[in-house]
Amino acid sequence: MNSSVPYLLAILGEGVVPPSTMVCHADDLGLVRGDGVFDTTRIVTAQDGTSRIDHLDEHLSRFARSIAGVDGPTPDLDSWNRLIEEAARTWRIPGEAALKLVYTNGRQVVPGPPRGFLIISPLSETAIEERDGIDVLRLSRGVTSDAFTDAPWLLGGVKTLSYAVNVAALRYAQSQGADDVIFTSTDGYLLEGPTSGLVIEAADGLWTTPTGTTGILGSITVSTVFEAAGEDGVKTSTRLMKRDEVLRAQGAWLLSSVRGVAPILSVDGHPAPQDEDMTHRLRAWAGFEN
Repeated sequence: MNSSVPYLLAILGEGVVPPSTMVCHADDLGLVRGDGVFDTTRIVTAQDGTSRIDHLDEHLSRFARSIAGVDGPTPDLDSWNRLIEEAARTWRIPGEAALKLVYTNGRQVVPGPPRGFLIISPLSETAIEERDGIDVLRLSRGVTSDAFTDAPWLLGGVKTLSYAVNVAALRYAQSQGADDVIFTSTDGYLLEGPTSGLVIEAADGLWTTPTGTTGILGSITVSTVFEAAGEDGVKTSTRLMKRDEVLRAQGAWLLSSVRGVAPILSVDGHPAPQDEDMTHRLRAWAGFEN
């Protein structure tokens, strides 16, 4: 791979290919219907070109669950692992990058098998800058906090390619001078960010929002942090919460696999409390600091 190329492309069953290679047909269900899923994690490459991938097994397991959620066939994770290993060996650009795995349910008009591929691209400067802190807006997702109960067709907890609402929410927040979003339910509860999980520090430990009936995607970064926090004697729990609880908390963060730990500086223009010590602990637990 030429180092001037800004991203790497690899296709399941083919291996690493030139970035200009056609990935899917015009009638691909992932393209025209959003009928597919993806997962993303961080890959860190040293100066000698060797790379490590954060929590790959957990991301592959979630990827497989998402594929099952859109009625796709059980993925051959050995083949995915080989593709990822080849891509990681080929990617030689030092620094942080995003590794995105993509699956689509095939073609709409002309019969065809499912399609799988991956992309590696350098982490954006914006993502790195936002680790210093973000201003967020609350935006309604338009559903109640239990809307996903007994409704598997809503694809709760599935990381689908249908991300237009998430992207639109981020665009709206940025147009209002904010950096990110916390989605809320119509009954007033905080849910998650468009690409992140919510964690707050309360008097009795760390809280995050529950998955399941809320439809929230299970955050691998939050799970990793909570497991490590428990080992360090910090209590953790899941519960529904509202904005004022965040503003009364000792600190609040949005966590994601690529950006890492981003302290929330304000919510709807109201300053949020800061705990720099806990920010460093969260980053260490998440693998973003030593």
